[in-house]
Amino acid sequence: MSDLPENLKYAPSHEWAQLEDDNVVRVGITDFAQEQLGDLVYIELPELGRKVTAGEQCAVVESVKTASDLYSPVSGEIVAINEAVVDAPEEVNDAPYQTWLFCIKADNLSELDALLDADAYQQSINQ
Repeated sequence: MSDLPENLKYAPSHEWAQLEDDNVVRVGITDFAQEQLGDLVYIELPELGRKVTAGEQCAVVESVKTASDLYSPVSGEIVAINEAVVDAPEEVNDAPYQTWLFCIKADNLSELDALLDADAYQQSINQ
């Protein structure tokens, strides 16, 4: 298992979240998630402008093994999607912490406090 970036927050459902400027939260999936899924072949991203709540299913990744729902780590509005990964989903396998999927303009940044830090996430996947 690779070292987890300390600057990210982690959802128990294996998404990572990074706070950017202007209350925007960048979201991707963890290295652990992409390893469990295997080679990604398809990604369905949420629509721009969609309102999501923390914990709501909002995207799907499909691999050669299975399909998996992705959940929003915070509530807010989808303000950006990474169109490049739709055409090249393998980028997530190659660089999970550099390859973001979507960005949410967060309604309430305190929701990030409910997510796990790197140590707590590592403990959760070791169990």
